[in-house]
Amino acid sequence: MAVLSRPLLRETTPALAGIAAVLIIIQTYKRRHQLGRAKRALTTSIKTKNGSKSNKAHVDLDFLKKLRRILKILVPRLFSAEVFYMVVIAVCLLCRTYADVWMIMTSTGIEAAIIDRNPHLFKKSVLHYLCCMPLVSVVNALLKFCLSELKLRFREKLTHHLYRQYLDGFTFYKMSNLDNRVANADQLLTQDVDRFCEGIVELYSNLSKPIVDVALYVWRLGGTLGYQAPSKLFTYLMISGVFLTYLRRPIGKLTVVEQQLEGEFRYVNSRLIMNSEEIAFYQGNEREKTSIMSSFNRMITHLRSVILFRFGIGFVDNIIAKYMATVVGWYTVSSPFFNRRNTEMMSKSKNELMQDYYNSGRMMFKLAEALGRLALAGREMTRLSGFTTRVDQLMSVLKDLQEGRYERTMVSDNSATSSLTSSVKLTPGSGTMEIRDNIIKFENVPLVTPNGDVLIEALNIEVPSGRNVLICGPNGCGKSSLFRILGELWPLFGGKLTKPAKGKLFYVPQRPYMTIGTLRDQVIYPDKPADMRRRGISDRDLIEYLEQVQLAYILQREGGWDSVQDWMDVLSGGEKQRIAMARLFYHSPQFAILDECTSAVSVDVEGAMYNKCRELGITLFTVSHRKSLWEHHDYFLQMDGRGAYVYDKIDDNVQQFGS
Repeated sequence: MAVLSRPLLRETTPALAGIAAVLIIIQTYKRRHQLGRAKRALTTSIKTKNGSKSNKAHVDLDFLKKLRRILKILVPRLFSAEVFYMVVIAVCLLCRTYADVWMIMTSTGIEAAIIDRNPHLFKKSVLHYLCCMPLVSVVNALLKFCLSELKLRFREKLTHHLYRQYLDGFTFYKMSNLDNRVANADQLLTQDVDRFCEGIVELYSNLSKPIVDVALYVWRLGGTLGYQAPSKLFTYLMISGVFLTYLRRPIGKLTVVEQQLEGEFRYVNSRLIMNSEEIAFYQGNEREKTSIMSSFNRMITHLRSVILFRFGIGFVDNIIAKYMATVVGWYTVSSPFFNRRNTEMMSKSKNELMQDYYNSGRMMFKLAEALGRLALAGREMTRLSGFTTRVDQLMSVLKDLQEGRYERTMVSDNSATSSLTSSVKLTPGSGTMEIRDNIIKFENVPLVTPNGDVLIEALNIEVPSGRNVLICGPNGCGKSSLFRILGELWPLFGGKLTKPAKGKLFYVPQRPYMTIGTLRDQVIYPDKPADMRRRGISDRDLIEYLEQVQLAYILQREGGWDSVQDWMDVLSGGEKQRIAMARLFYHSPQFAILDECTSAVSVDVEGAMYNKCRELGITLFTVSHRKSLWEHHDYFLQMDGRGAYVYDKIDDNVQQFGS
């Protein structure tokens, strides 16, 4: 027993040493980076942000349903460019497999010529090999080209589809303000879409070529060695593939969390850029550094967990799908050679046996490689399931938002009622809206925030065209909420709202938005030059608008209408507010909401702009604390911040009331 155990121990020592090395590396890496404690904290943080529900990211029936929904977008019809490229890829893969078989046969023939010392056959075979290389090279180059173009087309199709929904109406606003299911939509729309399309094309390539290879090599080997040999290898690798796919299940969820953390890190960096001036004034660089590095460290901790998991799975992958498959391949190839009853094999010379072995061995190796790629395709599929879950979640949320369904941590059927003193039950979208020109009318409309805070239980006011209304009250009383409901940014929680169509109601904020483009684009935004011409408005008309806000000098200073600048930085606060008023004159809507939009403008210029609005027939809702504006308005709406309001005509004592 001792004599037998010593050689056995000597033979098994490398295997035991390899397993021990893997375990030591995993434990050392975990302790070195404190992954156990950090992972628990990260898991708690992710659950807190995402709620109790977590999106599954496994290769199962649900994953296939999600993938099918997305594939309908990527491949809209049978006769399309995408299908054409998929067919070309399949043909190229088939040609490459035939090329591999040809190269095996040709290489074996060249080696046989060398062993037989036949220079004439050697030169002839090498020349034939060289002459066929350009054709083989074309197949390989065309395959890579088609794969790249297919990925680009998939990304183009999916990006167009998502942005059509994302920028349809106010969906982009609702996603970030009314619904909190998707954080960092920019990460999903850019990086995740790109990785999903890359993953789906790689999966198509990694599945289609091995399937073609398996069919061809099984056919060739079956004729030489019998179909029993390749069937053994096929059975082994299919069983091992199912087993490895099960082991890789966590990769999908790890991918989802990875993209969430990447998006969070990207978001904190964008906040620093957007608010750089305020942060610099506060000298908040150290505080922001703490926030950014905290986000970065969470991402790094998770990526280390992913690396460690892949290290362990890679160890098992190599043993099962590579080395054990090679052993099974040797066993199946050797069976006919060791079989003494096989008269055909016994009658062949050593040289012929070597050629048969090389041909069969290399084909068996290629078959094992193809089956191994099929088994390892589960790895790509599991990772793809993570990106599929992310993209499908975005599509589901976009669809819900377009249909008026919102999900927010604090918004539910009963969330709004919690802050009401009455027993009235309010639900998002339960109010009615009527589109009618030249009137704005609130009938028992509650002002409710998306978080469920009721600011006013029932607002009843009527504003016909020509009646300017000044809105005042403390911060948080409902002024901004009123405008967001008017602009259809927030849902109605009840009552009836009568208002003109969206295009006949214009909003001018305190900090106007300056778009990317020319100086002309700033005045006509969101119109384009073609829309301006369609309206019958010329650059001369735009100059008049600038003169009415005393901004005509900017044309010469910035180099004309076609000048392109970073207008958010180039224009001062007062200039941006006057550009916004010129924009209002250009659009000439029925109603306009002016939200502290003249705070950086002198009183005389402000008065001239209000007189021009009355001249153009624009009815104004104004939020301002300037007493000078009372004379430009007919009614006032005073909110006290406790749910009460006063809507009345401005009389001679209005200055005293306003003070």
